[in-house]
Amino acid sequence: MTNICSFSKASHHLCSSTWCLMSCFYRLVLARVNSFCIQLCYFLSVSFFGFVLLKVLKPRTHDSFKPRNLDLFFTSVSATTVSSMSTVEMEVFSNSQLIVLTILMLIGGEIFTSMVGLHFKKSQLKKMENKISSLANNDPSTYQSGLVMAEKQDFENLESGNQETSLDSSVDFLKYKSIKFLCFVVLGYFIAVQVLGVSLVSTYLALVSSSRNVLKNKGLNLLTFSIFSVVSTFANCGFLPTNENMVVFKNNSGLLLILIPQILLGNTLFPSCLRFCVWFLGKFFKRVESNYLLKKTSEIGYFHLLPSHHSSYLFVTVFGFIIAQFILFCSMEWNSAGLSGLNSYQKTIGILFQTMNTRYAGESIVDLSTISSAILVLFVVMMYLPPYTSFLPIKDDEEIYKKTRNRRGKLLENILFSQLSYLAIFIILVCITERQKLKEDPLNFSLLNIVVEVVSAYGSVGFTTGYSCDRQTQPNSNCVNKFYGFSGKWSDEGKIILIVVMVFGRLKKFNMDGGRTWKLL
Repeated sequence: MTNICSFSKASHHLCSSTWCLMSCFYRLVLARVNSFCIQLCYFLSVSFFGFVLLKVLKPRTHDSFKPRNLDLFFTSVSATTVSSMSTVEMEVFSNSQLIVLTILMLIGGEIFTSMVGLHFKKSQLKKMENKISSLANNDPSTYQSGLVMAEKQDFENLESGNQETSLDSSVDFLKYKSIKFLCFVVLGYFIAVQVLGVSLVSTYLALVSSSRNVLKNKGLNLLTFSIFSVVSTFANCGFLPTNENMVVFKNNSGLLLILIPQILLGNTLFPSCLRFCVWFLGKFFKRVESNYLLKKTSEIGYFHLLPSHHSSYLFVTVFGFIIAQFILFCSMEWNSAGLSGLNSYQKTIGILFQTMNTRYAGESIVDLSTISSAILVLFVVMMYLPPYTSFLPIKDDEEIYKKTRNRRGKLLENILFSQLSYLAIFIILVCITERQKLKEDPLNFSLLNIVVEVVSAYGSVGFTTGYSCDRQTQPNSNCVNKFYGFSGKWSDEGKIILIVVMVFGRLKKFNMDGGRTWKLL
């Protein structure tokens, strides 16, 4: 019995020591390794894990058709990077595989990954909590004066007016509490918006027989479809369990109206909505952390918490883009075949939904190959623009750029290209790998279609012109029209290039300043 107790104690000490060593090593890695490398490893590892699960689980069509390994890995990367590029039909996947794809989209979305990074930052500042507890006991008068200034939102005096260590610690503690508060706000936002969306979609499908019959005819589970579609829309992925995407629901204006807020709240309007939530909680619950977050956004260092003016300009710019696209689409496609059979109200909602999706969501109610080239070019521009683009006047902070430039180093800065340069390189590589098809099938493999596919993958959108046997200049009797992306007809080399494009595009925020040293005179 004594030996058992001794062994138990030794095991406990060993586990504790091992855990401490792992924690120290983990903190060391986080401190030393570049954020780009961490996120790159994260997306690659999650994609590989998703591929293994998709490989193990059987598809619905396992008796007649089984996706190739490359196509499964392509789909896993596409879901993880929220790109929604497809090389196989979505109805091939079983219910269990759809659940795997849902998880991949959930943990690959920008809000989730940024939330994880925020928690890491909070854990690095957690030592401040113990430090401040010690300060409050040893020097309570100075500590209380720091908190009083914090409660009065006198942050400038708190940071610059008094340089005592105790006051500096009060600032650090306030920053820690603010980041902790922000973690809860983002988590609550993340959960509340999606839970509300799933509830509304499920209720709509249960009440509206026409939409419910679509799922019944396709053998799709109602709850799985609701969760899948909301997670995909909120993450701005664009995958849907149906082969035709949202084309089969273009008559269901109510469903489109439910998904439209998910598109905006999960991406382009997230900074504005997040700032409003922080302000609201501070206004009605008197939180000191809220005021610190609103006034010291640069100190927090959370990419999605923008300054007041930038958030306001972003809100106006987002709707400005939507209105411009809506007007052009209505003027050129109102009587098109893609919108045939819809009344005026359904067309209006459908076009609004379509134009909302051009910036990152990628869901579609029309066949993009049938719309005019002018609109396709406009869509390409919208897909290329970063999510927080604002064309309204915002003061350019050159000091931030100089700090970033010094941190990266001169050598790395000089070799970085602009995003347009990388896109040009990727498009050239695809044209090389698909050069034979460009000659033999010029209508399907047109340069514009390739540009749309590459820019869509780079922008994590998911728009595609698809492939049609009817457009073949040399008809092939064995050709069968399939409901998957244009890249599904590419060679294996072309698909691998597009995988690189999806990962590279998902991490493009690390290269926003690329190409500054290249001068065009």
